[in-house]
Amino acid sequence: MHVSQDTYKTIARPSNEVLFKDRKSKFYGYAFPLEMESEVKPIVDSLKKRYPTANHFCYAWRIGIEKERFRANDDGEPKNSAGMPIYGQIQSFELTNVLVVAVRIFGGAKLGVSGLINAYKTTAQMALEGTVVEKRLVEAKMELDFGYPIMNDVMRVLKKWNVRTVSREMEGTCSFVIAVPKSKRNAIHQELKKIHPLKITHI
Repeated sequence: MHVSQDTYKTIARPSNEVLFKDRKSKFYGYAFPLEMESEVKPIVDSLKKRYPTANHFCYAWRIGIEKERFRANDDGEPKNSAGMPIYGQIQSFELTNVLVVAVRIFGGAKLGVSGLINAYKTTAQMALEGTVVEKRLVEAKMELDFGYPIMNDVMRVLKKWNVRTVSREMEGTCSFVIAVPKSKRNAIHQELKKIHPLKITHI
């Protein structure tokens, strides 16, 4: 993906349904935000309930920023005629953490491999064009464990770097989970390391 070290592009929310037609075959397209591979099956299953007469539920997804994983599924269509054209559009839009599904209802006429490639590519493109694309920060998380006497020192560093606090527990001792831009992780770590006694755990 051609994005800076600190950002990546994904979609803010699921797309609206789009429809592409070719020789009476109907292709319904959807795009969904995705965090984990385990989310894919429930989404596809929900579409199968919505379209009980559909013949194919083809999809592609990509997850991850530095270590990307992806899958393209033809679901019975000729090899690489559906899943890969869909995945190609995810690449073209430079997105990650996204799932695109194209649901085909066969219209009685075969489209041929080139026709299928065009249909699935166009359906995926239409689905992604209808989404809200947003840039998000690539963050690293740290857990900070410390006592109240050094609270002010810790907070001063967090405020200086405009650090996002994910969670905080302050019963007896303090335990913060913070999220920092990945490119600034080492600099922030070095500054926090000067505060004693502060335990820093990268998570």
